[in-house]
Amino acid sequence: MSLLELDGVKVHFPVKKGILFDRTVGHVYAVDGISLSVEAGQTYGLVGESGCGKTTLGRAVLRLVDVTDGKVVLDGTDVAKLPEKEMRGFRRRLQMVFQDPLGSLNPRQNIESILSEGMAAHGIGANQKERREKIKEILAKVGLPGNSLSRYPHEFSGGQRQRIGIARALVLEPDVIICDEPVSALDVSIQAQVINLLEELQESMGLTYLVIAHDLAVVRHISDVIGVMYLGSLVEEAPSDALYEEPKHPYTKALMSAVPVPDPEVEDRRERILLLGDLPSPANPPAGCRFHTRCPWKQDTLCATERPELTDLGGGHKVACHFAAEIAAGEIARTSGEVVPAVREGVEDVDPEVVATSGSVAEAHDDAAEAADAAEAGEIAVPSPRGESTDAEAHDAADPEAPAGAADGDAAEASDGKLDKDEPVRLDKEDEASEGKASEAPAGK
Repeated sequence: MSLLELDGVKVHFPVKKGILFDRTVGHVYAVDGISLSVEAGQTYGLVGESGCGKTTLGRAVLRLVDVTDGKVVLDGTDVAKLPEKEMRGFRRRLQMVFQDPLGSLNPRQNIESILSEGMAAHGIGANQKERREKIKEILAKVGLPGNSLSRYPHEFSGGQRQRIGIARALVLEPDVIICDEPVSALDVSIQAQVINLLEELQESMGLTYLVIAHDLAVVRHISDVIGVMYLGSLVEEAPSDALYEEPKHPYTKALMSAVPVPDPEVEDRRERILLLGDLPSPANPPAGCRFHTRCPWKQDTLCATERPELTDLGGGHKVACHFAAEIAAGEIARTSGEVVPAVREGVEDVDPEVVATSGSVAEAHDDAAEAADAAEAGEIAVPSPRGESTDAEAHDAADPEAPAGAADGDAAEASDGKLDKDEPVRLDKEDEASEGKASEAPAGK
């Protein structure tokens, strides 16, 4: 049985209008029917673009926002239906590490007060002395010195403040920690330290994580299972390696194509799927599949009329797409969207002017590839680089009927007694003076 299970969770925020009557005119469908499960000791990564409802879902698990419908089951108990008094005890088992480490810490309290406040509320430690010893133990685990107790949040760096936030969650000995963008506000070098710390704590304390992030590289490093959210819905779920090696949903394919590859040769030759159009509003989501307005593989049937269910394709790989199997098999071609293809051998970087005339980067790549093929076949003349003309072209332009040798002889005679083009031109003092006067003359004279 899963430690944490979500079944059809919905979080809808009412849209009010009017000052006196305050009537509801609509809803924002921030989270709209999400089901997932997290095993004990597992890390579940939740990814998606900004505004898709990831943070709202994490807050709904803690009941920091009200759940409109569905179940949030922790160890067999539906947290969403618990009375407030009973929920207070359950909050010790569910803790959260927030995105902004400074904004989530009280600037008027020192570190000892911040960490001991939750312990006192849940009856951990018989007195302040016992709580202080417990806090020192936790601070040592997160890599902070014991003399930090009397210091205030503003006296620490960003990475240290995030460690304090992690320590605040750990002092209550929770079962599940929800990490909401735990490293997005930190430098890259500090990100690695915090991620490694979370993994070490999980191994030593048997923690279970729900990690919310938009950095796909971070999520892959720390997660066992990854869920992809789009416009309040879960569109794909799979083990970490399977999702990155073979994404099934069109939206996941587009996300993975945007992940940079360190190898420049691979980066230049892989396809990138560029989604067209804007993200629909969660207050007015499209009918049918939520992604069909931007999907490069959308079909005339089902996509715009019927909402797909999250279906298991085998091996724990679940996809909410009517045509996921057909797309994976290559039976359905792209119907829209823009794809920047791999750079073919012999085709250099595309000229921006060619992009402007072709209408898109993909068409410009195609035009450049066709030109390269024609040049190899000898069907067209290949212009010299940087607009320079060859000797034959210069001869033809001067006199098409004259032999090439004559043109070369004339050029040799014309060059006698004159400066070589590679030698720098030197001015006499009189020439320099006259040139300076000319440059100082006002315009128009």
